[in-house]
Amino acid sequence: MMKTGINYPTLIVLLGPTGVGKTALSLYLAEQLQAEIISSDSRQIYKEIPIGTAAPNQEQLARIKHHFIGTLSIFDYYNAAQYEQDVLKLLEESFQARNVMLLSGGSMMYIDAICKGIDDIPTVDNDTRESIIQQYQEKGLEHLRAELKLLDPEYYKIVDLKNPKRVMHALEICYMTGRSYTSFRTQSAKERPFRILKIGLTRPREELYRRINQRVETMMQEGLLEEAKQVYPYKHLNSLNTVGYKELFKYLDGEWELPFALEKIKQNTRIYSRKQMTWFKRDENITWFHPEQAEDILRFIRQHLQSLPTASQDICPSPR
Repeated sequence: MMKTGINYPTLIVLLGPTGVGKTALSLYLAEQLQAEIISSDSRQIYKEIPIGTAAPNQEQLARIKHHFIGTLSIFDYYNAAQYEQDVLKLLEESFQARNVMLLSGGSMMYIDAICKGIDDIPTVDNDTRESIIQQYQEKGLEHLRAELKLLDPEYYKIVDLKNPKRVMHALEICYMTGRSYTSFRTQSAKERPFRILKIGLTRPREELYRRINQRVETMMQEGLLEEAKQVYPYKHLNSLNTVGYKELFKYLDGEWELPFALEKIKQNTRIYSRKQMTWFKRDENITWFHPEQAEDILRFIRQHLQSLPTASQDICPSPR
């Protein structure tokens, strides 16, 4: 039976670009709301790479119970569909004991998996897959990027263009169905047996970029290079196909000098932050705050916890 009023189970979603300040605020909100934190970071789930993924440290993990931090190995296969199943099972159990849970992170597909559900993407036939693979081998990634830009310009704006797997899969869907990949990713959201309240964190661009640059320097001081060396033998794994490691692998391969690799990490992180914001800005259900507005955010959440939903759906607050 559904709960109502303040007892209605609510998932607070705290999202924003990398480096904006989600971790510190998530700890404060979780303490104030007596909630546990579910990570929606697709890389913090891997236990071998805590420095490069800016995973919460042991002190932070001790303050609040976290879920999906360091629970898998880089050798484990995991995707957004599995994440959706695992988190929904966790929420079903957690809402028996508490009325509020906090989902915090910046992995766009993981957040959408929980809030909207995984889209029913058609299974690609072997002929189409072989055709795309052949194009990739003969003409290279740049050719596939150009094809994707032509067939699905919207997805082209947000996809990791350096990730052949992502580009190729989108093209497979375009070729096989005659429709854009985006058209399969915008279906109606699945109903959830809890309310969803989305809080977005943002900073002025130059302020965010300074934080990103400083965070890379801090990661290096904390041992990012040593961490990259430890996983270097497994650089082919998809779990390591991420900013920070890809650039340091180039250094370890002897292709780049270390200072250049560090600048590329900063640059690629800034680019990724822009892609995150492009993705998030499409969602009108997000209410945006500066991370330093902690009290305003807490007050906003408490006001909405008092409201009575009419159905299991996202809360759509008025724009600020």
